[in-house]
Amino acid sequence: MNKAVEFLKTCQTFYIATAEGDQPRVRAFGAVAEINGKVCLATNNTKAVYRQMTENPKIEICGVAPDGKWIRITGKAVADDSRDVKAKMLEINPMLKTMYSLDDGIFAVVYLTDAAAKIESFAGEADSFSID
Repeated sequence: MNKAVEFLKTCQTFYIATAEGDQPRVRAFGAVAEINGKVCLATNNTKAVYRQMTENPKIEICGVAPDGKWIRITGKAVADDSRDVKAKMLEINPMLKTMYSLDDGIFAVVYLTDAAAKIESFAGEADSFSID
């Protein structure tokens, strides 16, 4: 499994930063998966976060694991409307089925491209790596 996906899963909740004009926007996410070798996230295509990612695809993700280490990921979000990717996201993250269905018209999956990550700790440890 992709190291970034594995780390985000240990965080359970992680935060995605987008931009709306000159104002940063941050919100909590919880669904992540590696699909076709890509880091994929789930959202709703009627939400501001989805619009912000399509208008300016540069995002950052940050999450803190129970051991106190954190990850910061930078990259570009790209929408993937393929049915098989959405089905796989629902399979990997079954809690999404309480909010979305495959053909509801609002379920959206994005994957990261041009992405890099860094895992750090307060002890000064750092591990930088490319995601794609």
